[in-house]
Amino acid sequence: MKNIIEFDKVSKSFGDLKVLNNLSLKVKDGEKLALIGPSGSGKTTILRILMTLEKIDDGFVSVNGEYLWHEKINNKLEHASDNHLEKMRNQIGMVFQQFNLFPHLTAIENVKQPQILVKKKKNSEAKDKAEELFKMIGLSDKIDHYPHQLSGGQQQRVAIARALAMDPKIMLFDEVTSALDPELVDEVLQVLRKLASDSDTTMLTVTHEMNFAQDFADRVLFFDSGQIVESGEPKDLFSRPQEERTKSFLRKYLTNL
Repeated sequence: MKNIIEFDKVSKSFGDLKVLNNLSLKVKDGEKLALIGPSGSGKTTILRILMTLEKIDDGFVSVNGEYLWHEKINNKLEHASDNHLEKMRNQIGMVFQQFNLFPHLTAIENVKQPQILVKKKKNSEAKDKAEELFKMIGLSDKIDHYPHQLSGGQQQRVAIARALAMDPKIMLFDEVTSALDPELVDEVLQVLRKLASDSDTTMLTVTHEMNFAQDFADRVLFFDSGQIVESGEPKDLFSRPQEERTKSFLRKYLTNL
């Protein structure tokens, strides 16, 4: 199976703070990855780099066999143009901590509009796709509600449907439950669990929900100080972590260590 994402010796700093330190990472097509670790360890920065929201300082990033932040011009590797970045970004969907729905559009319009504007789909085609996704997220009865009429969990589920409507090759989820009241967390995680089991889309999620990470992921990466400290299948990493830093982090969440 080919690698759909590759980071090759990537570094990124914000001022004096080095958030990614010579990071190398490969993700197979269709793989489901959970990124865990303390706040500030570089997890979200990886997602933002893939979404072209943060530039890299050093190294190379490839998506689906093409450089992300570079492009070949006259056989020379140059910094990527805006057109190249936009083309690459269209292969990726991202769901953020905040739902960012348009308040003046109904739930279904929030899912339809990007398809019409970006994908140039006909209204009827975009509507069919949106209705199919609302069925999947369990909100068919809320399609004509405005965001302020929905709970936080329902808004986040609409945000997931909006990203999926663009048919991305890669989906990124950044702490998608962290802004929700505790009783609303599970309804969103259930949608992600269903996606992980039913879809062959490559997915990366940054999460502090360790039980969810065990259900969702094919592979878990533990980050600290901008580097991958340890990686493995969930059953191994959560029951028998090898590195002391991983053990120390997981003890805050798991009782069996």
